[in-house]
Amino acid sequence: MSEPTAQGGRRIPIVVDCDTGIDDSLALLYAVASSECELVAVTCTAGNVEARQVAENTRAVLELAGRSDVEVALGRETPLARALVTTPETHGPRGIGYAELPPASSPLSPRFGPDLIVEEARRRPGELTLVTLAPLTNVALAVLREPELPRLLRRVVIMGGSYRSPGNTAPTTEWNVACDPEAARVVFEAFAGAGSDGRRIRPIALGLDVTERAKILPEHLARLAAMAGCEPNGSTLGGSTPDGSTSGRSTSGGVNPIVRYLADALRFYMEFHSRYDGFYGAFIHDPLALATALDPTLVRTEPLAVEVELDGRLTTGETVTDWRRTWGRPPNVDVAVEADSVRFMARFVERIGVLAAGRAASR
Repeated sequence: MSEPTAQGGRRIPIVVDCDTGIDDSLALLYAVASSECELVAVTCTAGNVEARQVAENTRAVLELAGRSDVEVALGRETPLARALVTTPETHGPRGIGYAELPPASSPLSPRFGPDLIVEEARRRPGELTLVTLAPLTNVALAVLREPELPRLLRRVVIMGGSYRSPGNTAPTTEWNVACDPEAARVVFEAFAGAGSDGRRIRPIALGLDVTERAKILPEHLARLAAMAGCEPNGSTLGGSTPDGSTSGRSTSGGVNPIVRYLADALRFYMEFHSRYDGFYGAFIHDPLALATALDPTLVRTEPLAVEVELDGRLTTGETVTDWRRTWGRPPNVDVAVEADSVRFMARFVERIGVLAAGRAASR
């Protein structure tokens, strides 16, 4: 399996904007586990859970991974124009399923999330990659404050939209876009046109038709745990939990904290997908988007014109995509149409397994 390398041997500077639920947390672990990633900062917005819980989850997950040094900034706490709706049925009441993490000890950044995005893009023009795993509220505010943002960034990767498949929120809408469609429209319109100087980039957008190809199954977790030298529930090899479940500590006294977190968070997520999607496993949308930011060869894209519906009785939040180019407009989004999910899942298991083994050894 070929591994990506940073351009010129340099790491890829990334800012992640998230609403840390279960798959966001897996994306953060993947970023930490990837040697070619320079995780500059994480900005938080409301979505899967309330924004302040997002900020708590984000810092706790980064501390679990040994990266309490990463700046975490709180952003907007409500959508631009609508009431906030969260998803406790999907991610649990606190956003991390059945998992328990110690309270975060690292402080929140004094910076406001959208300001951080703008300031970091200005500080490193043409270098920064922005990865959005949440409703696009913070990114919309950032581009309204700095209309040149599409020229200042090197790359934008968006997990959001439903371009060629049914939705997961309503029949034609995906959660991140439907949660704040006004913000999504602002962002998509900001990238319309290539720009006379050629420096304006198009975001890579991963919709449900590609992210739902990234499925984590119990066998993936078992392989990951074996790499980390433990059982799939995180207990030391040869040990067992007092009740035979993933809760409690092993009788041998050892536990791998990252694998235990994955087991308990993913058990909730897999139960949700078993009820609603007919398989015991989970779509890990956000890690695929983060991996694509580091290695765009994981997806094949098509440049297309996309608008976000705001006024439909049944379709508000739909990402309306001009597949036949009937509008005659220049493309504003590079829509992912294919993903190498096998290569991605192998890389995910390997990297998180190595991270989990390293964190256990350092304790």
